[in-house]
Amino acid sequence: MTARASVFSRPTVLGHRGLGRDRVDGLLENTMESIVAAARSGLRWVEFDVRRTADDHLVVGHYPTVDATTFVADLSLEQARELGAVTLSDVLDALPAETGVNLDLKTALEDALRPAATTTAGLLARVAPDIAADRPLLVSSFDPAALLVLGESAPGIPRSLLTWIRFPLRKAIPAAAHLGVDAVAAHWESFGPNPSDRAPTFRSAAYAVDVAHRAGLTVVAWCPAVPEARTLLEAGVDAVVVDDVPRALPALAGWAD
Repeated sequence: MTARASVFSRPTVLGHRGLGRDRVDGLLENTMESIVAAARSGLRWVEFDVRRTADDHLVVGHYPTVDATTFVADLSLEQARELGAVTLSDVLDALPAETGVNLDLKTALEDALRPAATTTAGLLARVAPDIAADRPLLVSSFDPAALLVLGESAPGIPRSLLTWIRFPLRKAIPAAAHLGVDAVAAHWESFGPNPSDRAPTFRSAAYAVDVAHRAGLTVVAWCPAVPEARTLLEAGVDAVVVDDVPRALPALAGWAD
């Protein structure tokens, strides 16, 4: 395989769901306020989640419900707005043009009943080229089929395979390489021994990252604390997605500014 250039121009720190997971400095994740605050903090990239409404609009949100019990996929855009949802287009309009966005594409259960063109991935594919024309863009997903739909419908958009907590890199990296995506985004505990993986011996994080790079993949680690983030950046990962931007930035300033 021929190595591709990294999705990021240099090692990068991204804010998870905006300024950070849950509530950081009083700002709730995946809200306009949190995402804009992350961009204004000095980050070159922010990460947040995208899902669809029943009437084919894209809104920002991590969980399938917009409140504790109401499923976004069952709501019209108007109903979702009434419950506090914000659209992808509104968030992008509020961000500085130079801020890169890593969109975590959240497949809906009911996408299984839809043609590919009207799944969450198909809807994002319609707007992704316009987004990429305005700013750096990376689309990530835990759903490999969604990444294939996006690649077929919007070729050239950078894509990343997300893998679940502690999922082995020995599986994640080959999977991403042979899916033909641009990046692999693994949970930080996947980079070494962990309670879920009982393998007796592990390759080093630096070795795994090197294999990924030689396979043409950008490597992202999600949700490390600051000490682990620093270690992973030193091992060669291209980006870390952090859960508390205001506390992480001073410690990782060399990679974030």
